[in-house]
Amino acid sequence: MEIDQEREKDFGVLLKQGAEARVYESTFVGRKAIVKERFSKKYRHPLLDSKLTLKRLNAEARCMTKARKLGVPTPALYAVDHLLHTLTFEYVQGSSVKEVLLDFGSHGVIEECLDDIAAQIGDAIAKLHDGGLVHGDLTTSNMIIQQGTNRLVLIDFGLSFTSTLPEDKAVDLYVLERALLSMHSSCGNVMERVLAAYRKSSKQWSSTLNKLAQVRQRGRKRTMVG
Repeated sequence: MEIDQEREKDFGVLLKQGAEARVYESTFVGRKAIVKERFSKKYRHPLLDSKLTLKRLNAEARCMTKARKLGVPTPALYAVDHLLHTLTFEYVQGSSVKEVLLDFGSHGVIEECLDDIAAQIGDAIAKLHDGGLVHGDLTTSNMIIQQGTNRLVLIDFGLSFTSTLPEDKAVDLYVLERALLSMHSSCGNVMERVLAAYRKSSKQWSSTLNKLAQVRQRGRKRTMVG
């Protein structure tokens, strides 16, 4: 608790903590911002820990920047601090896609809105994949519908990496499909709408979706064995 209080004095208000990082609401040059701190792992050798942390910090910054250059809406990256192991980026005001879809599940689906969200998701992923970038954690928690614009913004590139392999892109889509099925089945087959937009936007959709069929089959086999 003392560590958290110290960090909150340094970075702002702690919003959440995961296995790899803490996320704070803060300010940067007078603007509302998000600070993501990659903390050290005590079980690792200090030198190895520092190298791994810096490597992942830089990789996340590069992937966020590349995604933005590819035309994918992401928060603007303001700063990278290699001493504190932090990324500071734009605060995006809005609701996560998870919150929106759960609300649809409780109060009824607004078809036009769902179509728009699915189209934006498919288009964003297509741009990532055609540009050789895999998000690595495509869940509805990592997508925000920006307040005022209704624009979908992708966040959390902590597991992102560069790849041109259809297999890697297919696994990216499969992660999203499993998230939609487990959390948002009451909204219907949202993934089919996402894939329709993906096919429309991607020039390389065929090889990726062929691989997706194989990944799905492997997933079903593991489920049956389990």
